[in-house]
Amino acid sequence: MTGAGAPLAGRTALVTGGGSGLGAAITAALLADGARVVITGRNERALKETASALGAGVEHRVCDVSRPEEVAALAESLAGEEVSVLVNNAGIAGPVAALTEVPPDDWDEVFAVNVRGVFLMCRAFLPAMTRRGAGDVVNIASVSGKRPLLGRTPYCASKMAVIGLTTTLAGEVGPHGVTVNSLSPGPVAGPRMERNFRLEAERTGVGRAEAEAAFVSRSALGRMVTEEEVGAAVSAMLRMRGLCGADIDLSAGMVAR
Repeated sequence: MTGAGAPLAGRTALVTGGGSGLGAAITAALLADGARVVITGRNERALKETASALGAGVEHRVCDVSRPEEVAALAESLAGEEVSVLVNNAGIAGPVAALTEVPPDDWDEVFAVNVRGVFLMCRAFLPAMTRRGAGDVVNIASVSGKRPLLGRTPYCASKMAVIGLTTTLAGEVGPHGVTVNSLSPGPVAGPRMERNFRLEAERTGVGRAEAEAAFVSRSALGRMVTEEEVGAAVSAMLRMRGLCGADIDLSAGMVAR
């Protein structure tokens, strides 16, 4: 649905990590709902290609969300825009190793992008939303923040931090008419999971297909979710006006509590 009657018609959405993968799928879903979308990321070529592929209604800005000066410059470049939807999707997978083998610099890099980036983006764009008394933030977390995933402590810890940030921030800005929620996908079919399966296979000494089968076997539906399903979930969350401070699982039934 597009046009004046679309759910997000007249609104500007900002999607971090929008140059590929989940970011591109989320952008496509928001665009279909009538939003104008600005995508950011560190790879200008990927941003340009995605913006070109999705067509009119998508612009791009290069920004490393872990760097305060670049986030400040991004906010300044969009000062004339009424950004009312912020999707914090930028993230990195980090190392696959036992915690005692993780270099501190690798740990810090994961937290810089996955957590600090969310903090800096919210810090930059929430004030205008609270002044207007309206706005929506969706932070992309992960089911890996809520259950063990051996060899992935930096990533899992960072995603649990995003969930904690989300629930607390919702209480701070909810009274001003701004919603903050997180979406926790399970494993998403695509290049990142291919990398993870390869590294897990190397770590455990099994074949890549066996590593994937063991991982997917934890899912009630026996499969991974798709990028398009994640995009559709973000779109659906933005339509749920009473949703605030929530973390939504999209895991094909993989979460074990």
